[in-house]
Amino acid sequence: MSAQLMIYGANGYTGALIARAAVRAGLKPLLAGRSRETLEPLARELGLHKRVFPLLGARSIAASLDDVGLVLNCAGPFSATCAPLLEACLAKRVHYLDITGEIDVFAHCHAQHERAQAAGIVVAPGVGFDVVPTDCLAAMLKARLPRADELVLAFDGGGGMSPGTAKTSVEGLRKGGRARIHGRVVEVPLAWKVRSFGSGESARMAVTIPWGDVYTAFVSTGIASIETYMAMPPRAIAQIRRMRWLRPLLRFGALEAWMKKRIETKVRGPDEAKRAATTTHVWGEVRSADGSEAKLELLTPNGYTLTVDAALAIARRVLEQPPAGGYYTPSRLMGAEFVLSLPGVRLVEPA
Repeated sequence: MSAQLMIYGANGYTGALIARAAVRAGLKPLLAGRSRETLEPLARELGLHKRVFPLLGARSIAASLDDVGLVLNCAGPFSATCAPLLEACLAKRVHYLDITGEIDVFAHCHAQHERAQAAGIVVAPGVGFDVVPTDCLAAMLKARLPRADELVLAFDGGGGMSPGTAKTSVEGLRKGGRARIHGRVVEVPLAWKVRSFGSGESARMAVTIPWGDVYTAFVSTGIASIETYMAMPPRAIAQIRRMRWLRPLLRFGALEAWMKKRIETKVRGPDEAKRAATTTHVWGEVRSADGSEAKLELLTPNGYTLTVDAALAIARRVLEQPPAGGYYTPSRLMGAEFVLSLPGVRLVEPA
């Protein structure tokens, strides 16, 4: 790569995984973040340069992107970090990627499409497990049934959450459930619907969650009605439904701040052994008004492992072969079958 790759939030759980993988791949990214205390040891370990800056002040952020060709934002929750970093990228004509799964962040990035076109930069949020496998699966299903008007996506992952993902989940409690119904993203109750995926011993109970594909899959496929599910034990589903009463309290901010603070001290994310031992199953279904349907499944590595592989592959492609500027979903940027090029990913045709 001739242009410089910056990993912002490199001191976080997923950012550090990506930074280490980048070095193993022969890359020399610029590590960035707001905490010198945690960024400095990682930069020293990997023999990389660092740049410490908070996301405060548009000019200051933009000045911190000097000599940078692409920012890969790994600092969640992205509700707080995307907008200021993206503004700086637009001002400096720097490509912007992130690993968000947040519906509102996707919507904000999409709203900058014309500005990104004018600046000649790629804006592609969601280049990790959120939402590469599900977005690619949705695009593959659309190709199989072009007249589809309903899409259902689900996944069963393991290994636990990173601190950033856990904080985003807390924000999700406040915002409630989401689904796309007849083309519009609408709010629905937490744990709105429950159903099973798979068959026999592999069957898994799952519940609706506000996954990013509620926004992105519509952009990728044009399918007007979209539901997204996550596999959970019945006890966990019941607990989420009981959490509905917390939503009014979370709107005041104090409870949400307290829960996020506890996450910072309690959550560490899965270690290498746990990531290696856990895999993810992704299901996809499309249907059309005439009753036709198509189904596909993916088997992938642990979600954080896939995030590392996908994010680095997309960053390299954008830097080495940049497309026209604008907003992209993963399948629009890399092709529907991109996910199948990632290590350990396998497509399954349901029986």
